[in-house]
Amino acid sequence: MRILSLALILFSISLFSNAQPTQKPPLHGKHWMAITGKPLAATAGSMIFQKGGNAVDAACAMLAATCTMWDVLSWGGETQALIYNPKTKKVLALNAMGVAPTGATPAFFKGKGFQFPPEYGPLAATTPGTPGGICYMLAEFGTMSLKEVLAPAMQLAAGYPIEAQTANSIERQKARIKEWPYSKSVFLTHPGASREAPEAGEIFVQRDLLATLQKMIDAEQAALKQKKSRKEAIMAAYNRFYTGDIAKEFVRGCQEQGGLITEQDLARWKPIWEEPLQTNYKGIDVYKMQQWTQGPMLLQSLNILENFDLKSMGYNSAKYIHTVYQTMNLAFADRDFYYGDPYKAPEEPIKGLLSKDYARQRAKLINPDKNDDKAGPGDPYPFEGKTNPYTSLLQQRGFSIDTSSNHRNFAPTHDVRTGMLETSTSDALAMLAEEEAYQDRLWRGTTSVEAADSAGWVVSITPSGGWLPACIAGKTGVGMSQRMQSFVLDSTLNPFNVVQPGQRPRVTLTPSLALKDGKPFLSFAVQGGDTQDQNLLQCFLNVVEFGMTAQQAAEAANINSNQLWLSLGGTKLSDRQPKPGHLLLHDSTPEAVRATLKKMGYTLTFDDRTSGPINLIYFDWKHGSLWGGSSNHGEDYGIGW
Repeated sequence: MRILSLALILFSISLFSNAQPTQKPPLHGKHWMAITGKPLAATAGSMIFQKGGNAVDAACAMLAATCTMWDVLSWGGETQALIYNPKTKKVLALNAMGVAPTGATPAFFKGKGFQFPPEYGPLAATTPGTPGGICYMLAEFGTMSLKEVLAPAMQLAAGYPIEAQTANSIERQKARIKEWPYSKSVFLTHPGASREAPEAGEIFVQRDLLATLQKMIDAEQAALKQKKSRKEAIMAAYNRFYTGDIAKEFVRGCQEQGGLITEQDLARWKPIWEEPLQTNYKGIDVYKMQQWTQGPMLLQSLNILENFDLKSMGYNSAKYIHTVYQTMNLAFADRDFYYGDPYKAPEEPIKGLLSKDYARQRAKLINPDKNDDKAGPGDPYPFEGKTNPYTSLLQQRGFSIDTSSNHRNFAPTHDVRTGMLETSTSDALAMLAEEEAYQDRLWRGTTSVEAADSAGWVVSITPSGGWLPACIAGKTGVGMSQRMQSFVLDSTLNPFNVVQPGQRPRVTLTPSLALKDGKPFLSFAVQGGDTQDQNLLQCFLNVVEFGMTAQQAAEAANINSNQLWLSLGGTKLSDRQPKPGHLLLHDSTPEAVRATLKKMGYTLTFDDRTSGPINLIYFDWKHGSLWGGSSNHGEDYGIGW
């Protein structure tokens, strides 16, 4: 048995040696790197770099392009960004998440029979954040005008050959799209035909969106003619979107279709520059967004995993998988109860949650022999010198889990091959019918943008919101966000994330940056709802613990846990309850590992690609170059020079 275990460890390490081939080639660059969710959008970033722009300029251009291409987001969505400034040698975070509008209260949604805010439509919309996020990033750290940076997106809005993934998504969702007149007029280019959506390769034109972007450019150019500075001119475009004629039409179109957003909601909202949260893992400083995202979950996980010798376990050995799975469950339990908007009361115990002492306490809870199906939130308050005010609420909640129910129609993004479930064919088909709709929603949850240049600027963005089927606000061409669904209506689920006007929901969106020896080390992000930080955690460990290159780490097999409360989809509690012990593995997982995990109490599912659509940039300071990785999981694409 010892010989077999040693052989498996050696095999797992050698499997991802530097000689290991990948399905997609690694990207190399000396001057810059641009990676995002669509080839045309990556090209937009390269166009900006070739014109002399920096990584911030290029990132803004890629973000604008992905929004225009409906790469599982649109212009009315939200933006979360981490930026490394080589001048100050600091990482800064941009919070461009919209807020709940006037009238968005638990009583309002409960009165409509919801247990969570809805998934789709105008009542799912927070205020748009991405236009403001682009303007703030570009004005503060870019070098170009908004006109230059938006030029690729405007060309796309004027007409581009739509790719099959988006075109087919429109066709699948056309029944819902027809509920909203402005969406119907934009997306269903062949009304009354058997296929009403555009065909792959058809030139897809968005006249209303082009007009909206042109209005922003006009405002900028008018300000420049008045001798305003570049920054002031960009903010003139910002003001036209949030307080001018664009805002009026957005609000009119939203309210006409039953939405709540007011002109005052748009005018009051502003992006926020924040200090990111961080932890140090074996000499590497890892940065994430604050606790209004799920980003601290990765930091908590690293703090816990620091107490184990992961490398000696072997990549994706049963012991390694079990340890990572248990760690993520503990961190997710804290996320599900303690994370929320830091700008609204009550105050989250984030200092305690990120305490190394708290992590050591949590690490001791991990049973090395079996899954803990009742892992719940801990008590971080003593680790910041306070008493937990929610003890009675936790007791009331009890975090009871109905392990006999298979009715939660949620699974990790990539857990789509239900035919591979280790259960009967009839049960597998029944589960497929329940889970198919959610899997499609979760797959289309967001995109990612990664950019870096030789001057040292680094940008990592995980934007989202307004994905298909999107409800477009009037004649703006702007799809509204669907992020309201990430709020809760009951404080027993999470007292920090109960919906109220002006509050940001606790989102899954989570860009990442890491520094080593004070210099950029990794910039990485991924799409996929609740699987984002699961995949990013393992991607980071793939590089740090197992020596994988950027492309190897992007493609490497990950695991996904379903033992958490889902952040998206469904309007009932039963839609989002955890599935304890449900574990996604790669098809290539050895039989011995499968058998061991089953004995530990896991229910196994399999897929041939489990990495998630990860995009990352590795900084090779030894050779003075950039390595780019773009997963083989989707349409993500990168260009380097």
